[in-house]
Amino acid sequence: MIDIQLSERQEKIIDIVKANQPITSEEIAKRLSFTRATIRPDLAILTMSGILDARPKVGYFYSGREAMSFFTNQINSMKVSDIKSLPIVVDEQTTLYDAIVTLFLEDVGSIYVTSEGFLTGVVSRKDFLKNSIGGVDLNKIPVGVIMTRMPNIVTITPEDSIIDAAVKIMEHQVDSLPVIEETVINNKHGYKVIGKISKTNIVRVFVDLCKNN
Repeated sequence: MIDIQLSERQEKIIDIVKANQPITSEEIAKRLSFTRATIRPDLAILTMSGILDARPKVGYFYSGREAMSFFTNQINSMKVSDIKSLPIVVDEQTTLYDAIVTLFLEDVGSIYVTSEGFLTGVVSRKDFLKNSIGGVDLNKIPVGVIMTRMPNIVTITPEDSIIDAAVKIMEHQVDSLPVIEETVINNKHGYKVIGKISKTNIVRVFVDLCKNN
């Protein structure tokens, strides 16, 4: 195995966690005299590599395990565009029934919703389940009625790093992010969905790197 190449700050974070576990990200940042936002990518790398364990509302623990066999610089250099997959998209006027069928046929956790080519919303399995239980007529209600609308959608761009994507997925507790680019259609400005990045995409990168090192 090839040991992970950690930065000086990441080594300090490990030492702090070892001595004070469980410890929150806020407390780690305070001890390093950094902001929480500054150390988020470091914590994401250390958690995904297996060096640290994170428990919601508790904090970070030192796992006692060796780092997984991949290079930190490989991870840091990878962009969302390198690993994004095809998005599943439906029009805002698609009925709930047809959208649910699409969700299960494609075996995804969320569907992105567009109107006139622009991203307007996202709808998840939880949204579908909640509204199905409510007894609405699935063949008459458009998906646009129940979706989460822009600008309340967490997005990512092709040039962002996969660490940025991982941090957003973890922080917002979503299964995937729409990869977007600014565009103009019929003299209207908006965002076009050109892909998605999910937990599966990110985990696959780590598995592939482990196998190759």
